[in-house]
Amino acid sequence: MSEPTKSAHPPAEKAVATGLSMRGLGTGFMEMRHLGLLGALALLVVVGLITRPENFATASNFVSILSLAATIGVITVGATFVIIGGGIDLSVGAIMALASVWATTLATQSYGPVVMVICAILVGTGAGLVNGLLIAYGRLVPFIATLAMLVAARGLAQRMSDRKTQLIQTDNSAIVNLSTTRVLGIPLLVYIFALVVVLGWIVLNRTTFGRRTYAVGGNPEAARLAGIDVRRHTMLLYALSGLCCGIAAILIMARTTTGSSTHGDLYELDAIAAVIIGGTLLTGGRGTIMGSILGLLIFTLITNLFILNGLNTSDQLIAKGLIIVVAVLLQRRNLKERSP
Repeated sequence: MSEPTKSAHPPAEKAVATGLSMRGLGTGFMEMRHLGLLGALALLVVVGLITRPENFATASNFVSILSLAATIGVITVGATFVIIGGGIDLSVGAIMALASVWATTLATQSYGPVVMVICAILVGTGAGLVNGLLIAYGRLVPFIATLAMLVAARGLAQRMSDRKTQLIQTDNSAIVNLSTTRVLGIPLLVYIFALVVVLGWIVLNRTTFGRRTYAVGGNPEAARLAGIDVRRHTMLLYALSGLCCGIAAILIMARTTTGSSTHGDLYELDAIAAVIIGGTLLTGGRGTIMGSILGLLIFTLITNLFILNGLNTSDQLIAKGLIIVVAVLLQRRNLKERSP
């Protein structure tokens, strides 16, 4: 009798295939989920047209929705990478606040708007890098590490600003112009948001970095066997999230003409919730940029409708909390249905 045919692939390669295949799993489900999110957006638009047609269906309200979505949206792109990679980042709002305060100190502003922009990006990326180092090499749980950064970054922002709002000086109006200058009726900051989304989509879907992100989130051991430096990649994911926070700090400075330690309060809630609603698994390994952006637009529309209808902010938070719970429960049910 002939010997049994040996597998053409060693165990390591099988593990690699298992990890990398997570990116392809659930494609049909994700497409269906996107259609469901588009349906939810359409339903919210109908609600707005029925309840406040004179205020909702206006160009100024449309621009307001996009401007609000832009700042949180840039953070959401970074959060999508982190969560697909199997992590979580609770510090995004605080890092954005710290970057905005650092960039608007009198010392920084004296060097002009270019240095202010560079400062915000470096501070955001640096804080994210600290998160990554603590998690990847310090072996801290992501929840604990980013929670500590949330507290520390917010405290440092308060210390630097002495709990005062820092105004952007008239000499640095180039930053404010990002919000006031419009192309085809849309502020420049919305175009910056769109550029970040496009670049995020390309990196996640068309580069080795994106494939490694799915592999690390889907099966870290398989990724390690594939030769991926899981710790270094994890560190880079948090640095990327911090970079997005730095860019978001520039956008919120443009919108408010200030840097403040109160910027970004509860932005981590909106960003993470948008990612979850968009279909990204909290356990990692599956998700899309477009799903996260659709989830963000749903949250932004809900906020807009509450404001237009004069509803209480606390009711808005309750509604968002319920949406998050429903989204997670639907995720769990779909996972059970798909499991063999």
